[in-house]
Amino acid sequence: MRIVITEFISLDGVVQAPGGQGEDNDGEFAHGGWSHPFFDPEVVGGSFTGAMENAAALLFGRRTWQTMAAAWPGRAGDPFADRMNSLPKYVVSRTLGESDLAWNNTTLIAGEKAVDRIRELHGAEGGDIVVMGSPTLVRTLLSEGLVDELRLMVMPVLLGGGKSIFPADGGLRTLELVSTAISPAGVHVCTYRPAAGK
Repeated sequence: MRIVITEFISLDGVVQAPGGQGEDNDGEFAHGGWSHPFFDPEVVGGSFTGAMENAAALLFGRRTWQTMAAAWPGRAGDPFADRMNSLPKYVVSRTLGESDLAWNNTTLIAGEKAVDRIRELHGAEGGDIVVMGSPTLVRTLLSEGLVDELRLMVMPVLLGGGKSIFPADGGLRTLELVSTAISPAGVHVCTYRPAAGK
């Protein structure tokens, strides 16, 4: 199964709280909802739809899963929401228990076993495992060489600090640009894959 990362990201590499105020205030982050002025259904929305077409499962970190679990079940009847709600979901957490998994089709992956379990999923037959948000998890996946595709929606805004998905371990990781599209609001939707043999 391929692991596909899809992220709203600022020009300065921040992915924190794109959806709204209060989504993630860690570090006194004050710009929640910063992606809204740049969203359009065709280019940006189309990138999400494209990622979901081949999705066989969704993978989240705890905070992103909790945000999604609070939002999507109530939107039943919308085709995208119905797809989100019906797909198998995995959440990596050290604090959630089985009784917390109210969003249907969710399986808990214990934090201390996450890399091994995700490596097993990655090696299995099937479609894509799509990861949205979840910066701590994505950083780990990139560090471990478990990412097959990065879909970055690079938005024309500087946020001055916040959470990033990129490892800061000094490692060199070469990617190749597979496709790009530009929205009317200036969002660059860029799809990258690890460069062969690099």
